[in-house]
Amino acid sequence: MSTTAVHSLWTTAAQPLDKIPAPHIEYAQLAPTLIVVGAAVLGVLVEAFVPRRSRHYTQVFLAVVALAAAFAAVVGLAAGGYGTTKAHIAAMGAIAVDGPALFLQGTILLASLVAIFTFAERRLDPAVHGNRIDSFAAQAGSVPGSDGEKAAVKAGFTTTEVFPLALFAIAGMLVFPAANDLLTLFVALEVFSLPLYLLCALARRKRLMSQEAAVKYFLLGSFSSAFLLFGIAMLYGYAGSVSYARIADVVDGTVKTIDPALAGTMGNDALLLIGGALILMGLLFKVGAVPFHMWTPDVYQGAPTPVTGFMAAATKVAAFGALLRLLYVVLPGLRWDWRPVMWAIAIVTMLGGAIVAITQTDIKRLLAYSSIAHAGFILAGVIAVTPTGVSSVLFYLAAYSFVTIGAFAVVTLVRDAGGEATHLSKWAGLGRRSPLVAAVFAVFLLAFAGIPLTSGFSGKFAVFRAAAEGGAGALVVVGVISSAIAAFFYIRVIVLMFFSEPTPEGPTVAVPSPLTMTTIAVGVAVTLVLGVAPQYFLDLAGQASVFVR
Repeated sequence: MSTTAVHSLWTTAAQPLDKIPAPHIEYAQLAPTLIVVGAAVLGVLVEAFVPRRSRHYTQVFLAVVALAAAFAAVVGLAAGGYGTTKAHIAAMGAIAVDGPALFLQGTILLASLVAIFTFAERRLDPAVHGNRIDSFAAQAGSVPGSDGEKAAVKAGFTTTEVFPLALFAIAGMLVFPAANDLLTLFVALEVFSLPLYLLCALARRKRLMSQEAAVKYFLLGSFSSAFLLFGIAMLYGYAGSVSYARIADVVDGTVKTIDPALAGTMGNDALLLIGGALILMGLLFKVGAVPFHMWTPDVYQGAPTPVTGFMAAATKVAAFGALLRLLYVVLPGLRWDWRPVMWAIAIVTMLGGAIVAITQTDIKRLLAYSSIAHAGFILAGVIAVTPTGVSSVLFYLAAYSFVTIGAFAVVTLVRDAGGEATHLSKWAGLGRRSPLVAAVFAVFLLAFAGIPLTSGFSGKFAVFRAAAEGGAGALVVVGVISSAIAAFFYIRVIVLMFFSEPTPEGPTVAVPSPLTMTTIAVGVAVTLVLGVAPQYFLDLAGQASVFVR
């Protein structure tokens, strides 16, 4: 090609366009996420410019105010009708502002607010060198047991970066269930996963175990992200778009215009089935469903307990929200293909989580397997494919998240010389040594077991009823059997606490500050209110159960 021809190409390419269209972003409707992101960025600046001794209080104040303001913004949007009549797609098709998105965002923000209180707790361990200490490593970069770590402990350093990290994770979780195209979904996944990998590695005690948990979580999480991204690429090849609505139209066969560049692959069902399966794998990993659950017990056991509680509650809410939107908005036309697979996964998840939990001797691992079983119960509601299925899942997630955070907050209180006493043998006779703490933990265990008058019963009843109405009666039978198996190990812990002799060298129960007390009190209150009078909240979830398309 001659230089003149090339030059003429450049000049034509460089002709000024009439006008580049400016992006149209509805900032007011994205306010909850923007507030949290803004606070996270401010938190990074606090780390840089605020004196070390003031950082802890500044960060706690900033995080609490941001989460409360973001929750107020969610309530404002819901009151303004954005969950019902004004539900629409915002941010140029990237984010859905609708009932399920607002309900899940509100749940994530409230649960995170309560979890942040446990992050800020500094009274459980005795002071070291005259400095109060929390659950996080004195200096994250120091080698465990090294002189550098000892010097950091002696100087009273604390890892206050956990607060901006948590806020970044929360921001990703807020976008995840509201994402309306596959690229936004992937970006949100990475935004909330990467801070969690870091938070898992920051335990003050048992640092090597904590770092091992973080590495396992990171490696397996990277695999799941890779599967998700590969699935996104395949669905793009199938539909010629990453937009949920466009993919759904191609699946239904309502799209007549075919992009000539993609004419060879568009409408190829193999791409659709494999791509859909890979994306589901990525989401089921985050949910902790069998067989993608192997990270859960190790990470729950190794991570600092406040992080475990936060992660167990908020990640599940975000991941189930994204899963619901994918199955109900993008792939409803594939229902006959994905339902049998989800049936199988729900059954092995319910039974696997419940059966393996019986063998556990560590309280955090026991709660991890219990969370796997609960993922199976929630999947029963997802499989219903009815509006009541969506509302039952929303209600279950709200109920489950507070029980989980409350239970892990109680675990932080039972301590011996090595920090938290998580081995079950140490919990023997706890009801005689500290009746109130044991009674509160018993309430949470009964809620996990689904005993009537607790939120766990209301949630299980809702999802099982939705599954039965959706034609999944056999699944309900398996769910009830799994619940009975699970009830055995929850009741066993209660019997151990109240009917065993306490050992003389047993652990002590630390007296927490008002922060952890608030977390536990909120957990108990929500558990009892949703158990005794769930109707208002079920109606709320029912109103919020319609996805915008």
